[in-house]
Amino acid sequence: MIRIQNGHRIVLVSGIVLAQYDVRDKMAEAYAMVSLVEQGLADQNDVARAFGCSARTIRRDQCRFEEGGLSALGRGHGWPADRQRMWRSRRQHIGELKAQGHSHHEIARRMGVSTKAIRKTLGRLGWRSEKVPPTQISLALGKPVVADVRGDVADVCTKARATGTLDADPNLSALSADEAVPRSSDQDPDDRRSDRVFARLGLLDDALPLFGSRKEVSRAGVLLALPALVGSGIFECARKIYGSIGPAFFGLRTTFLTLLLMALWRIRRPEGLKEHSPADIGRVLGVDRAPEVKTLRRKLARLADIGRAADFGRALAQQRVAQRGTAMGFLYVDGHVRVYHGNNRIPKAHVARMRLSMPATSDYWINDTAGDPVFVVTAEANAGMVKMLPLILKEIRALLGSRRVTVVFDRGGYSPALFQHIMAADFDLLTYRKGRVPRIPTRCFRERRTRVGGRVISYVLADQEVRLLKGKLRLRQVTRLMDNGHRTPILTSRRDLSPALVAYRMFDRWRQENFFKYLREEFALDALADYAVVPDDPAREVPNPAWTHADARLRQARAQLERLQSEYGLEAFANIEQQRRTMRGFKIAQSKLGQKIWVAWQRVIKCKACRAKVPRRVPVQALTPDPVVKLAPELKHLTNLVKMVAYQAESELVRTLAPHYHRVADEGRTLIQSAIASAADIEVTANEIRVTLAPQSSPHRTRAVAALCEELNSLDTLFPGSPLRLRYAIHDPS
Repeated sequence: MIRIQNGHRIVLVSGIVLAQYDVRDKMAEAYAMVSLVEQGLADQNDVARAFGCSARTIRRDQCRFEEGGLSALGRGHGWPADRQRMWRSRRQHIGELKAQGHSHHEIARRMGVSTKAIRKTLGRLGWRSEKVPPTQISLALGKPVVADVRGDVADVCTKARATGTLDADPNLSALSADEAVPRSSDQDPDDRRSDRVFARLGLLDDALPLFGSRKEVSRAGVLLALPALVGSGIFECARKIYGSIGPAFFGLRTTFLTLLLMALWRIRRPEGLKEHSPADIGRVLGVDRAPEVKTLRRKLARLADIGRAADFGRALAQQRVAQRGTAMGFLYVDGHVRVYHGNNRIPKAHVARMRLSMPATSDYWINDTAGDPVFVVTAEANAGMVKMLPLILKEIRALLGSRRVTVVFDRGGYSPALFQHIMAADFDLLTYRKGRVPRIPTRCFRERRTRVGGRVISYVLADQEVRLLKGKLRLRQVTRLMDNGHRTPILTSRRDLSPALVAYRMFDRWRQENFFKYLREEFALDALADYAVVPDDPAREVPNPAWTHADARLRQARAQLERLQSEYGLEAFANIEQQRRTMRGFKIAQSKLGQKIWVAWQRVIKCKACRAKVPRRVPVQALTPDPVVKLAPELKHLTNLVKMVAYQAESELVRTLAPHYHRVADEGRTLIQSAIASAADIEVTANEIRVTLAPQSSPHRTRAVAALCEELNSLDTLFPGSPLRLRYAIHDPS
């Protein structure tokens, strides 16, 4: 605990004063921070937050204290006397040395300062990559190439071709001479130092994938998913929406490829990369080593700062509709609640699987007929289905044009007024009926059958027309009778479908529930991408707790009045007429009970008047003195889209596998996961990357994967960012 009193700061630990000093005494404050860390009472991050500084400051103070004791913590104002300063008169000399081609280390040695000072001085002088002087730039292709005075890298590529060095690598021969930077300057897949130098100089936006022939590369079976990932259009959409994330060795394409493969490997968070070999993952990505956690986090933060996740999701949905337009006849809409366990106060939502109201964020997913996701929308302040459906319909209309689509949703969207809006927007609806329903005679039910996907499905159904909104809205109601007598009424505007097909499409909504369960368990759908918060609308209205409290008191008063009235009525019913023949006599005998009823009645009137004075909804800012915030939606939306594309790719592999594996309905995804997690041999030729998977657990599973490889080979897929085609095979188990 830290307190400031009369110009002094007091630091207490378990009620005991650890330090007391003047707030202007920086040396005493530094010693207090160092003492907290050295004694194990708090870590550097906690101390930094408490004292309003950075963890780096505390580490510096620890080093000074270890080297020079308490006196080293007392630093005077201005530049340290023991450190040489860079004078302005020497900056021009530094620029001249750099123009002569000397390295930072050589210039620092001559000037007697640190390399960091030289780097900062050159930055202040405006030294950029386009001003690179005549310097030997090694392309690691056998011969050095001399750049022009202005450092035009395109001329470097032209000269490299003229000398025959650039065509030595098939990955570089496909490049045009007018490209801004060479795609790669390395030949050894395990040594990408030259490309990293170009990236550091700002001359490389993304590293070209380079592969080497290797045996038993760990988890290389994930390359089976690349045809589906490339076919989803995610790399084209990312380049169209985001363009670039700046000069980097791990650029936009490599970042998205890493995230997609992580999802397929079930590495649920960037921190999970620590548990795997960077070199092994890099061999699959086509780089020398996978990006580190902080690097991947930084790339994600940069993408989130651009703020175009919604546009990215819209572009992916357009690609999906173009590929699988026939599966968009029925679109299933359902909300998924992500529970939040942090310290920030955010809106609450009802979590059905926990039967609790908890701080959470609601996402609405739209899935196609096969149960695969199409796009996702994040609700503002956990808006309900009734409020979100009109917005979702606008997104669907923008994707599908004038095509008429049936929207399927659960009871959360039940609203006859909303039904009118859906039908007026040229959509059909399919949902459960909510509330009390007139009982249908048993004689109206009969068995109905339909054939779907080669299966015969049978239900006991009753089909009839119903009127809602006092006859203004006419819909079709199909009611299912269960063996236990339970009845499930279904409402729809589709009159062209058979009753059995209506019931099948409605109950097929459970595919979406299974999708949520699968993504929670396998892809960590509920995991937070970060704990960042952004300002929320302070004028947003929320239920008033004061009104809720007043309503509870009114209900309590009414319940007490009803109890007393029931007791009074029971006494009247049990009254013996021989004792009390008149009402006047009964009232006299029950005067105490009557007085209690009168008091309870007055209390009800008073509580009702008090509730009427309290507004039912108030601005959220009126309920808390803290700033109104919400979880930052951008990064979570982006990671949801990556997981969505990974799930779609997995589904495509299952559909491709289906003709070759008769148990695909039960074991299809399990087999695909096993193949993705298996090791594989990688052989690189002039035009191909040949991936040969290890045998599966049984011969029939190996044969199924072999047939899948043949199907994928017919697609002639190029590895993203590379001119090499992917070819798949699997070792014979014998």
